[in-house]
Amino acid sequence: MSELKRTSLYESHLKAGGKIVEFAGWEMPIQYEGLVVEHEAVRNKVGLFDVSHMGEVSVKGKDAEKFVNNLVTNDVSLLNPNQIAYAMMCNENGGVVDDLLNYKYSEDHYFLVINASNVDKDFAWMQKQAAGFDVELVNLSDGMSEIAVQGPNAQALLQRLTDTNLDEIAFFYFKDGVKVCGLDTIVSRTGYTGEDGFEVYLSHEAAPVVWEALLKEGQDLGVKPAGLGCRDTLRFEAGLPLYGNEFDDNISPLEAGLGFFVKLDSPFIGSDVLVKQKAEGLARKTVGLEMVDRGVPRHGYEVAVNGEVIGHIATGYTSPTLGRTIANALIDAKYSEMGTEVDVLIRGKAAKAKVVSKRFYTKQYKK
Repeated sequence: MSELKRTSLYESHLKAGGKIVEFAGWEMPIQYEGLVVEHEAVRNKVGLFDVSHMGEVSVKGKDAEKFVNNLVTNDVSLLNPNQIAYAMMCNENGGVVDDLLNYKYSEDHYFLVINASNVDKDFAWMQKQAAGFDVELVNLSDGMSEIAVQGPNAQALLQRLTDTNLDEIAFFYFKDGVKVCGLDTIVSRTGYTGEDGFEVYLSHEAAPVVWEALLKEGQDLGVKPAGLGCRDTLRFEAGLPLYGNEFDDNISPLEAGLGFFVKLDSPFIGSDVLVKQKAEGLARKTVGLEMVDRGVPRHGYEVAVNGEVIGHIATGYTSPTLGRTIANALIDAKYSEMGTEVDVLIRGKAAKAKVVSKRFYTKQYKK
């Protein structure tokens, strides 16, 4: 077994009382004070996440835009410089290799942000697909740290540490060369929590300096360090997917309910399969569920109707914000109508649930 990696903020997590667990080959904080406390801090005030385990890939060259457009489901040629697009990379069968953020510097320079658990797999996939394109791919992952500042007070907090007017960074845009605590960073405004927020990409040496400054400067704004536990509950409430839960190599973006980020008029790897899926109608759909009976529907639990298994739970929690027990489930499309009653098999026992909208929480992004 290979040795677990540590981010540049590992000592800062221990200092803040972080409970460290193994995640995607890294030693990461799952929580500090507690999942619900941290979840509520992000929803109502501001939380800090160490997301330095995420991967970053630079794409440069004459064919950079053409290459990225062939690689991902969205049409990045429509982006302005310094704009960001969410998309998925599909395999030839229409399944999802990974989802990613595409940062456009220019037509010949892109910066791609990928999931921690998939960095090596994704980079190998990109290299394979680069054949025939005039591009240079560089895996920057080992040399970058990343801090996410999320919540209603995120801008007020980060603004205290930079002279750059953060109003100038619109939703799903980024700016390079931003000085935070006098240190060079890239700052973007996307967010994986449903709240307004920023991502700060910086060197390993700079990360602890900025992290400690954010904690110190944000005391009156209610800042708290937040772990991966509430990162998952926050993204789930806001309807944001996670690779390995809502989709994987065998689940398409359309089946995952992410058709908005799939531009079928701009061909990409696997698009022919998705065109066919859309034309013929989906056999499986991702739906929201709300539990009627007691019990928490965990990832992988089977969903059934009259004893017949019709699908499985992608993600499920008792929502800290809503106080309801809810889930995403990939099920047979004929049972996807709102209000349809199904059973979730929890430790072998059937617990009743009903199909509801996946829009559990209204996102609070600043647009």
